[in-house]
Amino acid sequence: MKPDIGITEKHLHKSSALLSTILSDEMMLYIKTRKSHWNVTGESFMELHKLFENQYKQLEESIDEIAERIGKLGDKTIGTMHEYLKLSSVKESPGKYASSKDTLKELLTDHETIIVLLRKNIEESGVKNKDAGTADFLTGLMEQHETTAWILRRYLN
Repeated sequence: MKPDIGITEKHLHKSSALLSTILSDEMMLYIKTRKSHWNVTGESFMELHKLFENQYKQLEESIDEIAERIGKLGDKTIGTMHEYLKLSSVKESPGKYASSKDTLKELLTDHETIIVLLRKNIEESGVKNKDAGTADFLTGLMEQHETTAWILRRYLN
Protein backbone atom coordinates (compact mmCIF):
# COMPACT_ATOMS: atom_id res chain seq x y z
CA MET A 1 0.00 0.00 0.00
CA LYS A 2 1.39 3.39 -1.01
CA PRO A 3 1.70 6.15 1.59
CA ASP A 4 -0.97 8.84 1.46
CA ILE A 5 0.95 11.60 3.26
CA GLY A 6 0.37 14.67 1.09
CA ILE A 7 3.32 14.09 -1.25
CA THR A 8 2.78 12.96 -4.83
CA GLU A 9 4.05 9.53 -5.84
CA LYS A 10 6.54 11.20 -8.18
CA HIS A 11 7.97 13.31 -5.34
CA LEU A 12 8.03 10.30 -3.00
CA HIS A 13 10.18 8.42 -5.53
CA LYS A 14 12.47 11.43 -6.00
CA SER A 15 12.97 11.69 -2.25
CA SER A 16 13.66 7.97 -2.03
CA ALA A 17 16.21 8.16 -4.86
CA LEU A 18 17.92 11.09 -3.16
CA LEU A 19 17.98 9.15 0.13
CA SER A 20 19.46 6.11 -1.65
CA THR A 21 22.39 8.24 -2.78
CA ILE A 22 22.85 9.57 0.75
CA LEU A 23 22.63 6.01 2.10
CA SER A 24 25.39 5.02 -0.33
CA ASP A 25 27.62 7.87 0.85
CA GLU A 26 27.01 6.94 4.48
CA MET A 27 27.79 3.26 3.81
CA MET A 28 31.05 4.10 2.05
CA LEU A 29 32.06 6.46 4.86
CA TYR A 30 31.12 3.81 7.41
CA ILE A 31 33.39 1.27 5.71
CA LYS A 32 36.26 3.77 5.48
CA THR A 33 35.86 4.69 9.14
CA ARG A 34 35.89 0.99 10.14
CA LYS A 35 39.04 0.50 8.08
CA SER A 36 40.59 3.49 9.87
CA HIS A 37 39.59 2.01 13.26
CA TRP A 38 41.17 -1.34 12.39
CA ASN A 39 44.40 0.06 10.96
CA VAL A 40 45.28 3.15 13.00
CA THR A 41 48.79 3.14 14.49
CA GLY A 42 51.13 5.55 16.23
CA GLU A 43 51.31 7.63 19.38
CA SER A 44 47.59 8.40 19.52
CA PHE A 45 46.56 4.84 18.63
CA MET A 46 44.06 4.24 21.44
CA GLU A 47 42.53 7.69 21.29
CA LEU A 48 42.00 7.51 17.51
CA HIS A 49 40.91 3.86 17.71
CA LYS A 50 38.13 4.90 20.13
CA LEU A 51 37.32 8.05 18.13
CA PHE A 52 36.82 6.07 14.92
CA GLU A 53 34.75 3.47 16.79
CA ASN A 54 32.40 6.17 18.10
CA GLN A 55 32.15 7.64 14.60
CA TYR A 56 31.33 4.36 12.86
CA LYS A 57 28.71 3.57 15.51
CA GLN A 58 27.08 6.94 14.87
CA LEU A 59 27.17 6.22 11.13
CA GLU A 60 25.51 2.83 11.77
CA GLU A 61 22.60 4.59 13.45
CA SER A 62 22.31 7.12 10.63
CA ILE A 63 22.39 4.37 8.01
CA ASP A 64 19.51 2.58 9.71
CA GLU A 65 17.50 5.81 10.01
CA ILE A 66 18.02 6.61 6.30
CA ALA A 67 16.93 3.10 5.29
CA GLU A 68 13.83 3.40 7.46
CA ARG A 69 13.04 6.84 5.99
CA ILE A 70 13.08 5.29 2.51
CA GLY A 71 10.62 2.66 3.75
CA LYS A 72 8.38 5.33 5.26
CA LEU A 73 8.19 6.92 1.82
CA GLY A 74 7.00 3.63 0.34
CA ASP A 75 10.12 2.42 -1.48
CA LYS A 76 12.53 -0.47 -1.05
CA THR A 77 15.99 0.22 0.33
CA ILE A 78 19.06 -0.74 -1.69
CA GLY A 79 21.50 -3.01 0.08
CA THR A 80 24.40 -4.22 -2.05
CA MET A 81 27.95 -2.94 -2.36
CA HIS A 82 27.44 -2.73 -6.12
CA GLU A 83 24.55 -0.31 -5.63
CA TYR A 84 26.42 1.73 -3.03
CA LEU A 85 29.54 2.03 -5.17
CA LYS A 86 27.46 3.09 -8.16
CA LEU A 87 25.69 5.92 -6.27
CA SER A 88 28.29 7.13 -3.79
CA SER A 89 30.34 10.32 -4.06
CA VAL A 90 32.66 8.97 -1.35
CA LYS A 91 35.41 6.97 -3.01
CA GLU A 92 37.31 3.96 -1.74
CA SER A 93 41.07 3.82 -1.34
CA PRO A 94 41.89 0.12 -1.77
CA GLY A 95 45.36 -0.98 -0.76
CA LYS A 96 46.04 2.39 0.87
CA TYR A 97 46.93 2.47 4.56
CA ALA A 98 47.67 6.08 5.33
CA SER A 99 49.34 7.62 8.35
CA SER A 100 47.07 8.74 11.18
CA LYS A 101 47.27 12.35 9.99
CA ASP A 102 46.45 11.45 6.38
CA THR A 103 43.61 9.21 7.54
CA LEU A 104 42.15 12.09 9.53
CA LYS A 105 42.46 14.36 6.48
CA GLU A 106 40.77 11.83 4.20
CA LEU A 107 37.87 11.26 6.59
CA LEU A 108 37.50 15.02 7.06
CA THR A 109 37.33 15.50 3.29
CA ASP A 110 34.67 12.78 3.04
CA HIS A 111 32.53 14.34 5.78
CA GLU A 112 32.83 17.78 4.17
CA THR A 113 31.86 16.32 0.78
CA ILE A 114 28.74 14.81 2.35
CA ILE A 115 27.92 18.11 4.12
CA VAL A 116 28.01 20.00 0.81
CA LEU A 117 25.80 17.39 -0.86
CA LEU A 118 23.36 17.37 2.05
CA ARG A 119 22.95 21.16 1.83
CA LYS A 120 21.83 20.80 -1.80
CA ASN A 121 19.62 17.82 -0.95
CA ILE A 122 17.88 19.66 1.89
CA GLU A 123 16.72 22.37 -0.50
CA GLU A 124 15.74 19.85 -3.16
CA SER A 125 13.74 17.82 -0.64
CA GLY A 126 11.90 20.77 0.82
CA VAL A 127 11.34 22.93 -2.25
CA LYS A 128 11.27 20.65 -5.28
CA ASN A 129 9.92 17.45 -3.70
CA LYS A 130 7.66 19.20 -1.18
CA ASP A 131 8.96 16.78 1.45
CA ALA A 132 9.54 18.78 4.63
CA GLY A 133 10.06 15.60 6.67
CA THR A 134 13.02 14.48 4.58
CA ALA A 135 14.43 18.03 4.52
CA ASP A 136 14.27 18.14 8.32
CA PHE A 137 15.79 14.67 8.61
CA LEU A 138 18.66 15.66 6.30
CA THR A 139 19.28 18.84 8.30
CA GLY A 140 19.86 16.74 11.42
CA LEU A 141 22.13 14.41 9.48
CA MET A 142 24.10 17.38 8.13
CA GLU A 143 24.55 18.73 11.65
CA GLN A 144 25.98 15.37 12.77
CA HIS A 145 28.50 15.48 9.92
CA GLU A 146 29.38 19.08 10.76
CA THR A 147 30.16 18.04 14.34
CA THR A 148 32.29 15.10 13.21
CA ALA A 149 34.13 17.29 10.68
CA TRP A 150 34.80 19.86 13.42
CA ILE A 151 36.26 17.15 15.68
CA LEU A 152 38.47 15.77 12.90
CA ARG A 153 39.59 19.28 11.98
CA ARG A 154 40.68 19.90 15.59
CA TYR A 155 43.07 16.95 15.39
CA LEU A 156 44.69 18.54 12.35
CA ASN A 157 45.21 22.06 13.77
